Amino acid sequence: MRTIKLVLAYDGSAYAGWQFQPGQPTLQAALERTLEKITGETIRVVASGRTDAGVHALGQVVSFHTASRLPADVLARALNAELPRDMAILSAADAPPGFNARQSACRKRYRYVLHDGPLPNVFERGYAWHCHSRLDVPAMQRAARPLLGRHDFASFETSGSPRETTVRTVFALDVSRDASRDEAGGGENGSDISDRGDRVRVEIEADGFLYNMVRSIVGTLVEVGRGARPETFAGEALAAADRRRAGPKAPAHGLFLLQVEYPPEQGNDECQSTNVEGMTKPE
Repeated sequence: MRTIKLVLAYDGSAYAGWQFQPGQPTLQAALERTLEKITGETIRVVASGRTDAGVHALGQVVSFHTASRLPADVLARALNAELPRDMAILSAADAPPGFNARQSACRKRYRYVLHDGPLPNVFERGYAWHCHSRLDVPAMQRAARPLLGRHDFASFETSGSPRETTVRTVFALDVSRDASRDEAGGGENGSDISDRGDRVRVEIEADGFLYNMVRSIVGTLVEVGRGARPETFAGEALAAADRRRAGPKAPAHGLFLLQVEYPPEQGNDECQSTNVEGMTKPE
């Protein structure tokens, strides 16, 4: 049996999440149905992370075993011809024996997109959380600093997925505002509704994430950004190890699984990235 590794992107708006749920549309079910149609096998896939309902991915990684002799690139083209239009296989490759998309992962990076313009952007309503007040990005950056490093993130986990430990290592936590149209050198007055400097990105990279950890961190930082809480809020919540001390959970639709990293097949222990941002669906 071969092990295949897929990298895929998807719009999670129409799904009840990644994981199979009886009677519900899920991304796992859609992919497994398509694999069965192409290979004639009943295949169970393993994802690097089980994204929730409404969450999107730019670089989800999936592994599975198959007896099919189809070359990986042919399999990718066949999948893209049959999958729903809100899913795309970006790459496919034979993986070494023992590779498991979830268990072998050593780092993941998520992006959360916020929009804080005076009016909602109707074209991004399914891909960004509209905040009604202008966010203080520098304050959010300062508030995020205590969350870097290895800590107990129990304050940022919601119930629903018990873990052996709530300790995780956050390698990066960046808050930034996209440049406006004028700052980017395009247009005279920044009238393009999607490019006015009203988009804020929060990117978090860690060795693993607790259930709703990213959305809880974002919700906490937004409380600081809108002036409802002091810049010490996130650090104090972290130290409390109590979910009630942190901010609200951000909505699912602004969250994207950006990339997953794995140890190299040979050599040192540093991760290799599967970042595929900007790639398009193969022809």
